[in-house]
Amino acid sequence: MGLAVGISAALVITMLVSYEFGFDRFQAHPERIFRVVTDIQMGSVQGHNATVPGALSQAAQELTGIDRIVPMLRMDMGTMSVQIDQANGAIKTLSADQVIFTDANYFQLIPYKWLFGGNISQVLKNPFQVVLSQRSAEKYFPRQPLSSVVGQHITYNGLMLTVSGVVADLTDPSDLEAKEFISLQTLNKLGAADQATLNSWDDWSLSLYLQLAPGTAPQQIEHLLNNIFTEHQSSNDPRKISLHLQPLHEVHFDSRYETPGIHIADKSSLYALLAIASFLLLLGSLNYINLTTAQASKRAKEVGIRKTNGSSRQQLIIQFLGETFIVTLLATIFSLLLCPFLLKLFSSFLPPGLTLDFLWKGQTIGYLSLLVISVTFFAGCYPAIVLSGFNPVHALKDQSRLLLGQSRQLVLRKGLTIAQFTIAQFFIILTLIISKQVYYVLHTNMGFQQEAIISFSIPNKSHRAALKQSIRALPGVAKVSTGFVAPAYIGAAFSDIIFNNGKEALKFTPQVRTGDEDYFDVYQLQLIAGRKASASDSVRELMINKAFMHELGYKNPTDVLGKLVHYGRDKSLVPIVGIMQDFHTQNLHAPISPLIFGVEPGQTFHVRLAEQTNAAEDWQQTISAIRKSFKKIYPEASFDYTFVNQQIAKFYEKERATTQLLNWATGLSIFISCLGLLGLVIFTTNSRTKELGIRKILGASISNLVLLLSKDFIRLIIIAFSIAAPIGWWAGHEWLKDFAYKTSINWWLFLIGIIGMVGVALAVLAIQTFKAARANPVDSLRDE
Repeated sequence: MGLAVGISAALVITMLVSYEFGFDRFQAHPERIFRVVTDIQMGSVQGHNATVPGALSQAAQELTGIDRIVPMLRMDMGTMSVQIDQANGAIKTLSADQVIFTDANYFQLIPYKWLFGGNISQVLKNPFQVVLSQRSAEKYFPRQPLSSVVGQHITYNGLMLTVSGVVADLTDPSDLEAKEFISLQTLNKLGAADQATLNSWDDWSLSLYLQLAPGTAPQQIEHLLNNIFTEHQSSNDPRKISLHLQPLHEVHFDSRYETPGIHIADKSSLYALLAIASFLLLLGSLNYINLTTAQASKRAKEVGIRKTNGSSRQQLIIQFLGETFIVTLLATIFSLLLCPFLLKLFSSFLPPGLTLDFLWKGQTIGYLSLLVISVTFFAGCYPAIVLSGFNPVHALKDQSRLLLGQSRQLVLRKGLTIAQFTIAQFFIILTLIISKQVYYVLHTNMGFQQEAIISFSIPNKSHRAALKQSIRALPGVAKVSTGFVAPAYIGAAFSDIIFNNGKEALKFTPQVRTGDEDYFDVYQLQLIAGRKASASDSVRELMINKAFMHELGYKNPTDVLGKLVHYGRDKSLVPIVGIMQDFHTQNLHAPISPLIFGVEPGQTFHVRLAEQTNAAEDWQQTISAIRKSFKKIYPEASFDYTFVNQQIAKFYEKERATTQLLNWATGLSIFISCLGLLGLVIFTTNSRTKELGIRKILGASISNLVLLLSKDFIRLIIIAFSIAAPIGWWAGHEWLKDFAYKTSINWWLFLIGIIGMVGVALAVLAIQTFKAARANPVDSLRDE
């Protein structure tokens, strides 16, 4: 059981780590593929962006040393729907799936298998073309052969496109796996805002990948790109902006350039997982050693008889190693049976592409074979050497004297037990610290109302006012607003601001939020000076938060009121009319950032539900009524809502998953450590059988004997705690450094850890020591 737990943990964690490190390893020459990213320095504030100005893609065409330039624009799936004309004249509406705007170079960079369509270099050359993956094609055109999909029409948010090709879905993990590919040139046929995505030096929406020519140094291309950008950067921009070539193998692990929709793995977490797997596997092996040698007294006569009948020590070692191999093989088979359960248990922690199919890959089978051999050798060598080394005369005559003579083994077992409980208590302390921080961030006041608020998007702006009025009239609705995203959002939205302080024009890039005149009431945002901006169809007045006020160089809120700033694509002058109280726009890893707010309706609805006696049931009734109002105006669109507090909780999915993983690692380590403790107790009670018998005859009670046997083991646990406590404090302190706002590491966390561990250990001790203390002393004293 101990081995199976250790092997199961090692197998699942190795599957996860192998999967994460396997991202984007299948391209031809991946070492020559880079993503262009942006680093921004503004005073003491550092920013990072995974996108670049659209015009950079065109300017890079002039450079030598680049084999392939691949621009990409990811689409927000929250508001994108697809309409398909049916044969009977009806229109089917579905949600889009991982849509990007790109060109044919994308299919040269990523080795998609081409199923149907024309020349790969021509399929996305013209505007209004789209290539579908096999999964998307089958979703949009079910029961049709894929060959008939090419040439058919699809409408994305009112934009009609022609299918020019179908590609097979990728089978290897990749961060570049899109499902639907629209011609990048389509943007040039749309409005000015979309054209700016490709042609502007101020629109930072485009992702850009480069495949360098053989022998080209990335530093050389990086230098040339920065020279091009500097030529087009405004001279009054106070920001220090530099472009950087990020190797493809780092895209999956660098959270500084996180992109919505792309899963980012943390290398330190993966290495920590490997350490956990190694510890659990080590604990399982150590327990096998402890339990096997603790039961040596039962096999001493067997060894003596075998040696007397002519067995060599080598034969005995092979026998015991063979037994260990069989046990390890059975444990491995059992661990394979546990894997589906463990994968389901850790589904929230595992990436969506990791499935049971990974078990049957050649590398996994090879890993398991190596694991069985390694564990057999490691766990079996010491017991085999110990058991085969028994003196046959002593083994046949006096087993207890044989065991009493092995004091060095007892010292080793105590050392192993301390090591096991050190690991277990380290996990306990770290779990308590991380759990406390997760509770803290989930219950910290973000500076705005987040409870009982739902948000959803509408497909277009038509009938927006009518829907708002309809929802406002519902009895279960307290407030309703339309605008941009919620105050705190998993992504980031920025806008350039130019402010003249009387000496020079300075450029800033604060975060931006917009909403209509009711947005403040829905989220209960607070003003500390001035007034709310006037209602308008476009932003004509601005409010800023205290953080931006300080960045502008003002300490008194009234001093900044009435100041003019250049805002928007046309850089028109708008006044600052209000100062807002600061609130968190992102998770608590980051400090509160400068922000501007403009009053402007949008396509996202924010609805605060009324307080109810039976909240869950009444809210569902209200949401059903909102859905009916939505469907009445947009019958073909999908009504997808989320609670704002649930969106905020998603900020900390990684931390919550880490807590869940540590909970299980802690439980498993305690379980395995208690097995080790049980092995040590069995060994000790077997070696002290006669002592216990004599003490009992001389008047010792069962409670005296239990206390006698237990105090030594409790001492081991306290020694382990004294080692684990400072290590756990250091690890927790280092982990908390990633948060700008964090909880404290209290002394009572360590007290809970030691009390819990001692309690569990006492329960294990009581079973075996009570059994030994109750034994008839006559049996132990006359046994020869």
